[in-house]
Amino acid sequence: MTRTVTVGLDGSSESRAAAEWAAREAALLGLPLKLVQVWEPVPAPMAQAPLLGAETHQHWTERIPRETSEGLRLRHPGLDVTTEQLTGRPADELVSAAKDAELLVLGSRGLSGIGGFVVGSVGLAVVAHAERPVVLVRAGESAADEHEMDPAGIPSAATTFRPVVLGLDIESPDEELIAFAFAAAVRRGAPLRVVHGWNPPPYYAYGLSVDLELHAELARRETTTLTEVLDPWRKKFPDVEVSEQSSYGTPGHHLAEASREASLVVVGRRVRRSSFGAHIGSVTHAVLHHSTAPVAVVPHP
Repeated sequence: MTRTVTVGLDGSSESRAAAEWAAREAALLGLPLKLVQVWEPVPAPMAQAPLLGAETHQHWTERIPRETSEGLRLRHPGLDVTTEQLTGRPADELVSAAKDAELLVLGSRGLSGIGGFVVGSVGLAVVAHAERPVVLVRAGESAADEHEMDPAGIPSAATTFRPVVLGLDIESPDEELIAFAFAAAVRRGAPLRVVHGWNPPPYYAYGLSVDLELHAELARRETTTLTEVLDPWRKKFPDVEVSEQSSYGTPGHHLAEASREASLVVVGRRVRRSSFGAHIGSVTHAVLHHSTAPVAVVPHP
């Protein structure tokens, strides 16, 4: 069965931006695009209210997906666009829909006045439980935002893509995560910037600020390890320009800063099967809330 690029659609500006991003990504991947709309049943008394009656239900279940799919076909000629309507809890249905997808795309509100996302409870639940990569896209995201400025300093989708940024933990680098980032860079013809943030072990922390030699040694060690992790991937993808950034400090902060010049930020989510439930991770959680570029969260063992 052919996988699809699947996008959650609810008629909001966030989901419309996500649908546009998903259409562009589906074209890059050469895959069909599926628009999924989840209708959450409401109690019978509420369903009779004027704003939740039959007319509103028809608008949500028929007009929004129809108009969205028609618009996407016009703007992306040749793209195979289908729609699917589901009933149930949005997070559960979207997680289920992601199983057969190459990736799932969701919209998220942009913070007013500053960069970053407002990730709602549904988005966080889907990211935490989905078995396939999930991409979060801000409302207002456009194709030009992912490209370099043109020679006149004007945003344009006709210029080259900005770098793909990968957040990498070198203590346990995952091949699925790295492969996803390299493949995204190849599709875009973009450079790959690998960002690694590190902090000294607790037993080194005391007095580190005055022990410059020790700090320099730790920095060299982290940089060397990052280079060693990436060497096989450079050979596997010789056409991808790879740059490395190994910096002292919080990884989430460095990734948020790097996102300002990125077309896509790629981070991982370690899949944990435990009684404590799913876990996103502090770095990925921080990136989801503070990135100014779309964020791809790749689950891995």
